[in-house]
Amino acid sequence: QIQLAESGGGSVQAGGSLRLSCEASRDIKQYSMGWFRQVPGIEREGVAAIDTDGNTKYGDSVKGRFTISRDNAKNTLYLQMNSLKPEDASTYYCAARAGSWYRDSRGPTLDRTAFPYWGQGTQVTVSP
Repeated sequence: QIQLAESGGGSVQAGGSLRLSCEASRDIKQYSMGWFRQVPGIEREGVAAIDTDGNTKYGDSVKGRFTISRDNAKNTLYLQMNSLKPEDASTYYCAARAGSWYRDSRGPTLDRTAFPYWGQGTQVTVSP
């Protein structure tokens, strides 16, 4: 079992930046990780994912603006968010899954059903 705790959310003006962190309760070296976001009434959306080899995948709406990274020595996942837009406002969740395989495919995935472990979320607000 792995527990995840997000931090770094807050309020920012459009065009600004935030860095989210997700600290895990144990060694994350053998876990693929991801960031998801959700607003009430809308399905949880995959934002960025990184596998155990450091390969990354991004949702179309954040490509070129967000960067996912991991520091295995610190058991921490990061999401650097630049050029924030009002539509990026959401609750952001960190997620983890063991290994890099899911449904006969290897590598990062934005499929939320691949992730059994979730944090409690951190709120991001972006004002126009």
